[in-house]
Amino acid sequence: MQLSNESLLVILFVGLVAGWLAGKIVRGTGFGIIGDILVGIAGALVASLLFPKLGIAIGSGLVREIIYSAIGAIILLLIVGLIRGRGRW
Repeated sequence: MQLSNESLLVILFVGLVAGWLAGKIVRGTGFGIIGDILVGIAGALVASLLFPKLGIAIGSGLVREIIYSAIGAIILLLIVGLIRGRGRW
């Protein structure tokens, strides 16, 4: 899979929004807004590469990127929170 500059910018921008949103949804992680945004960007990159390979198709265009990024960021925040030992489950 090859990412163009435009798709990379979309992933980064949507990752910023998704990181902020994931930080609001997954409370108690203690990363702060900057940490949540960075985790959101990483979650957006992982989700945009992983979901199509798994055959998961939700929406189309920018809506798909927002959904993928939000789900990826939430999952990544939960995993990092569990690794840090602050998970509630």
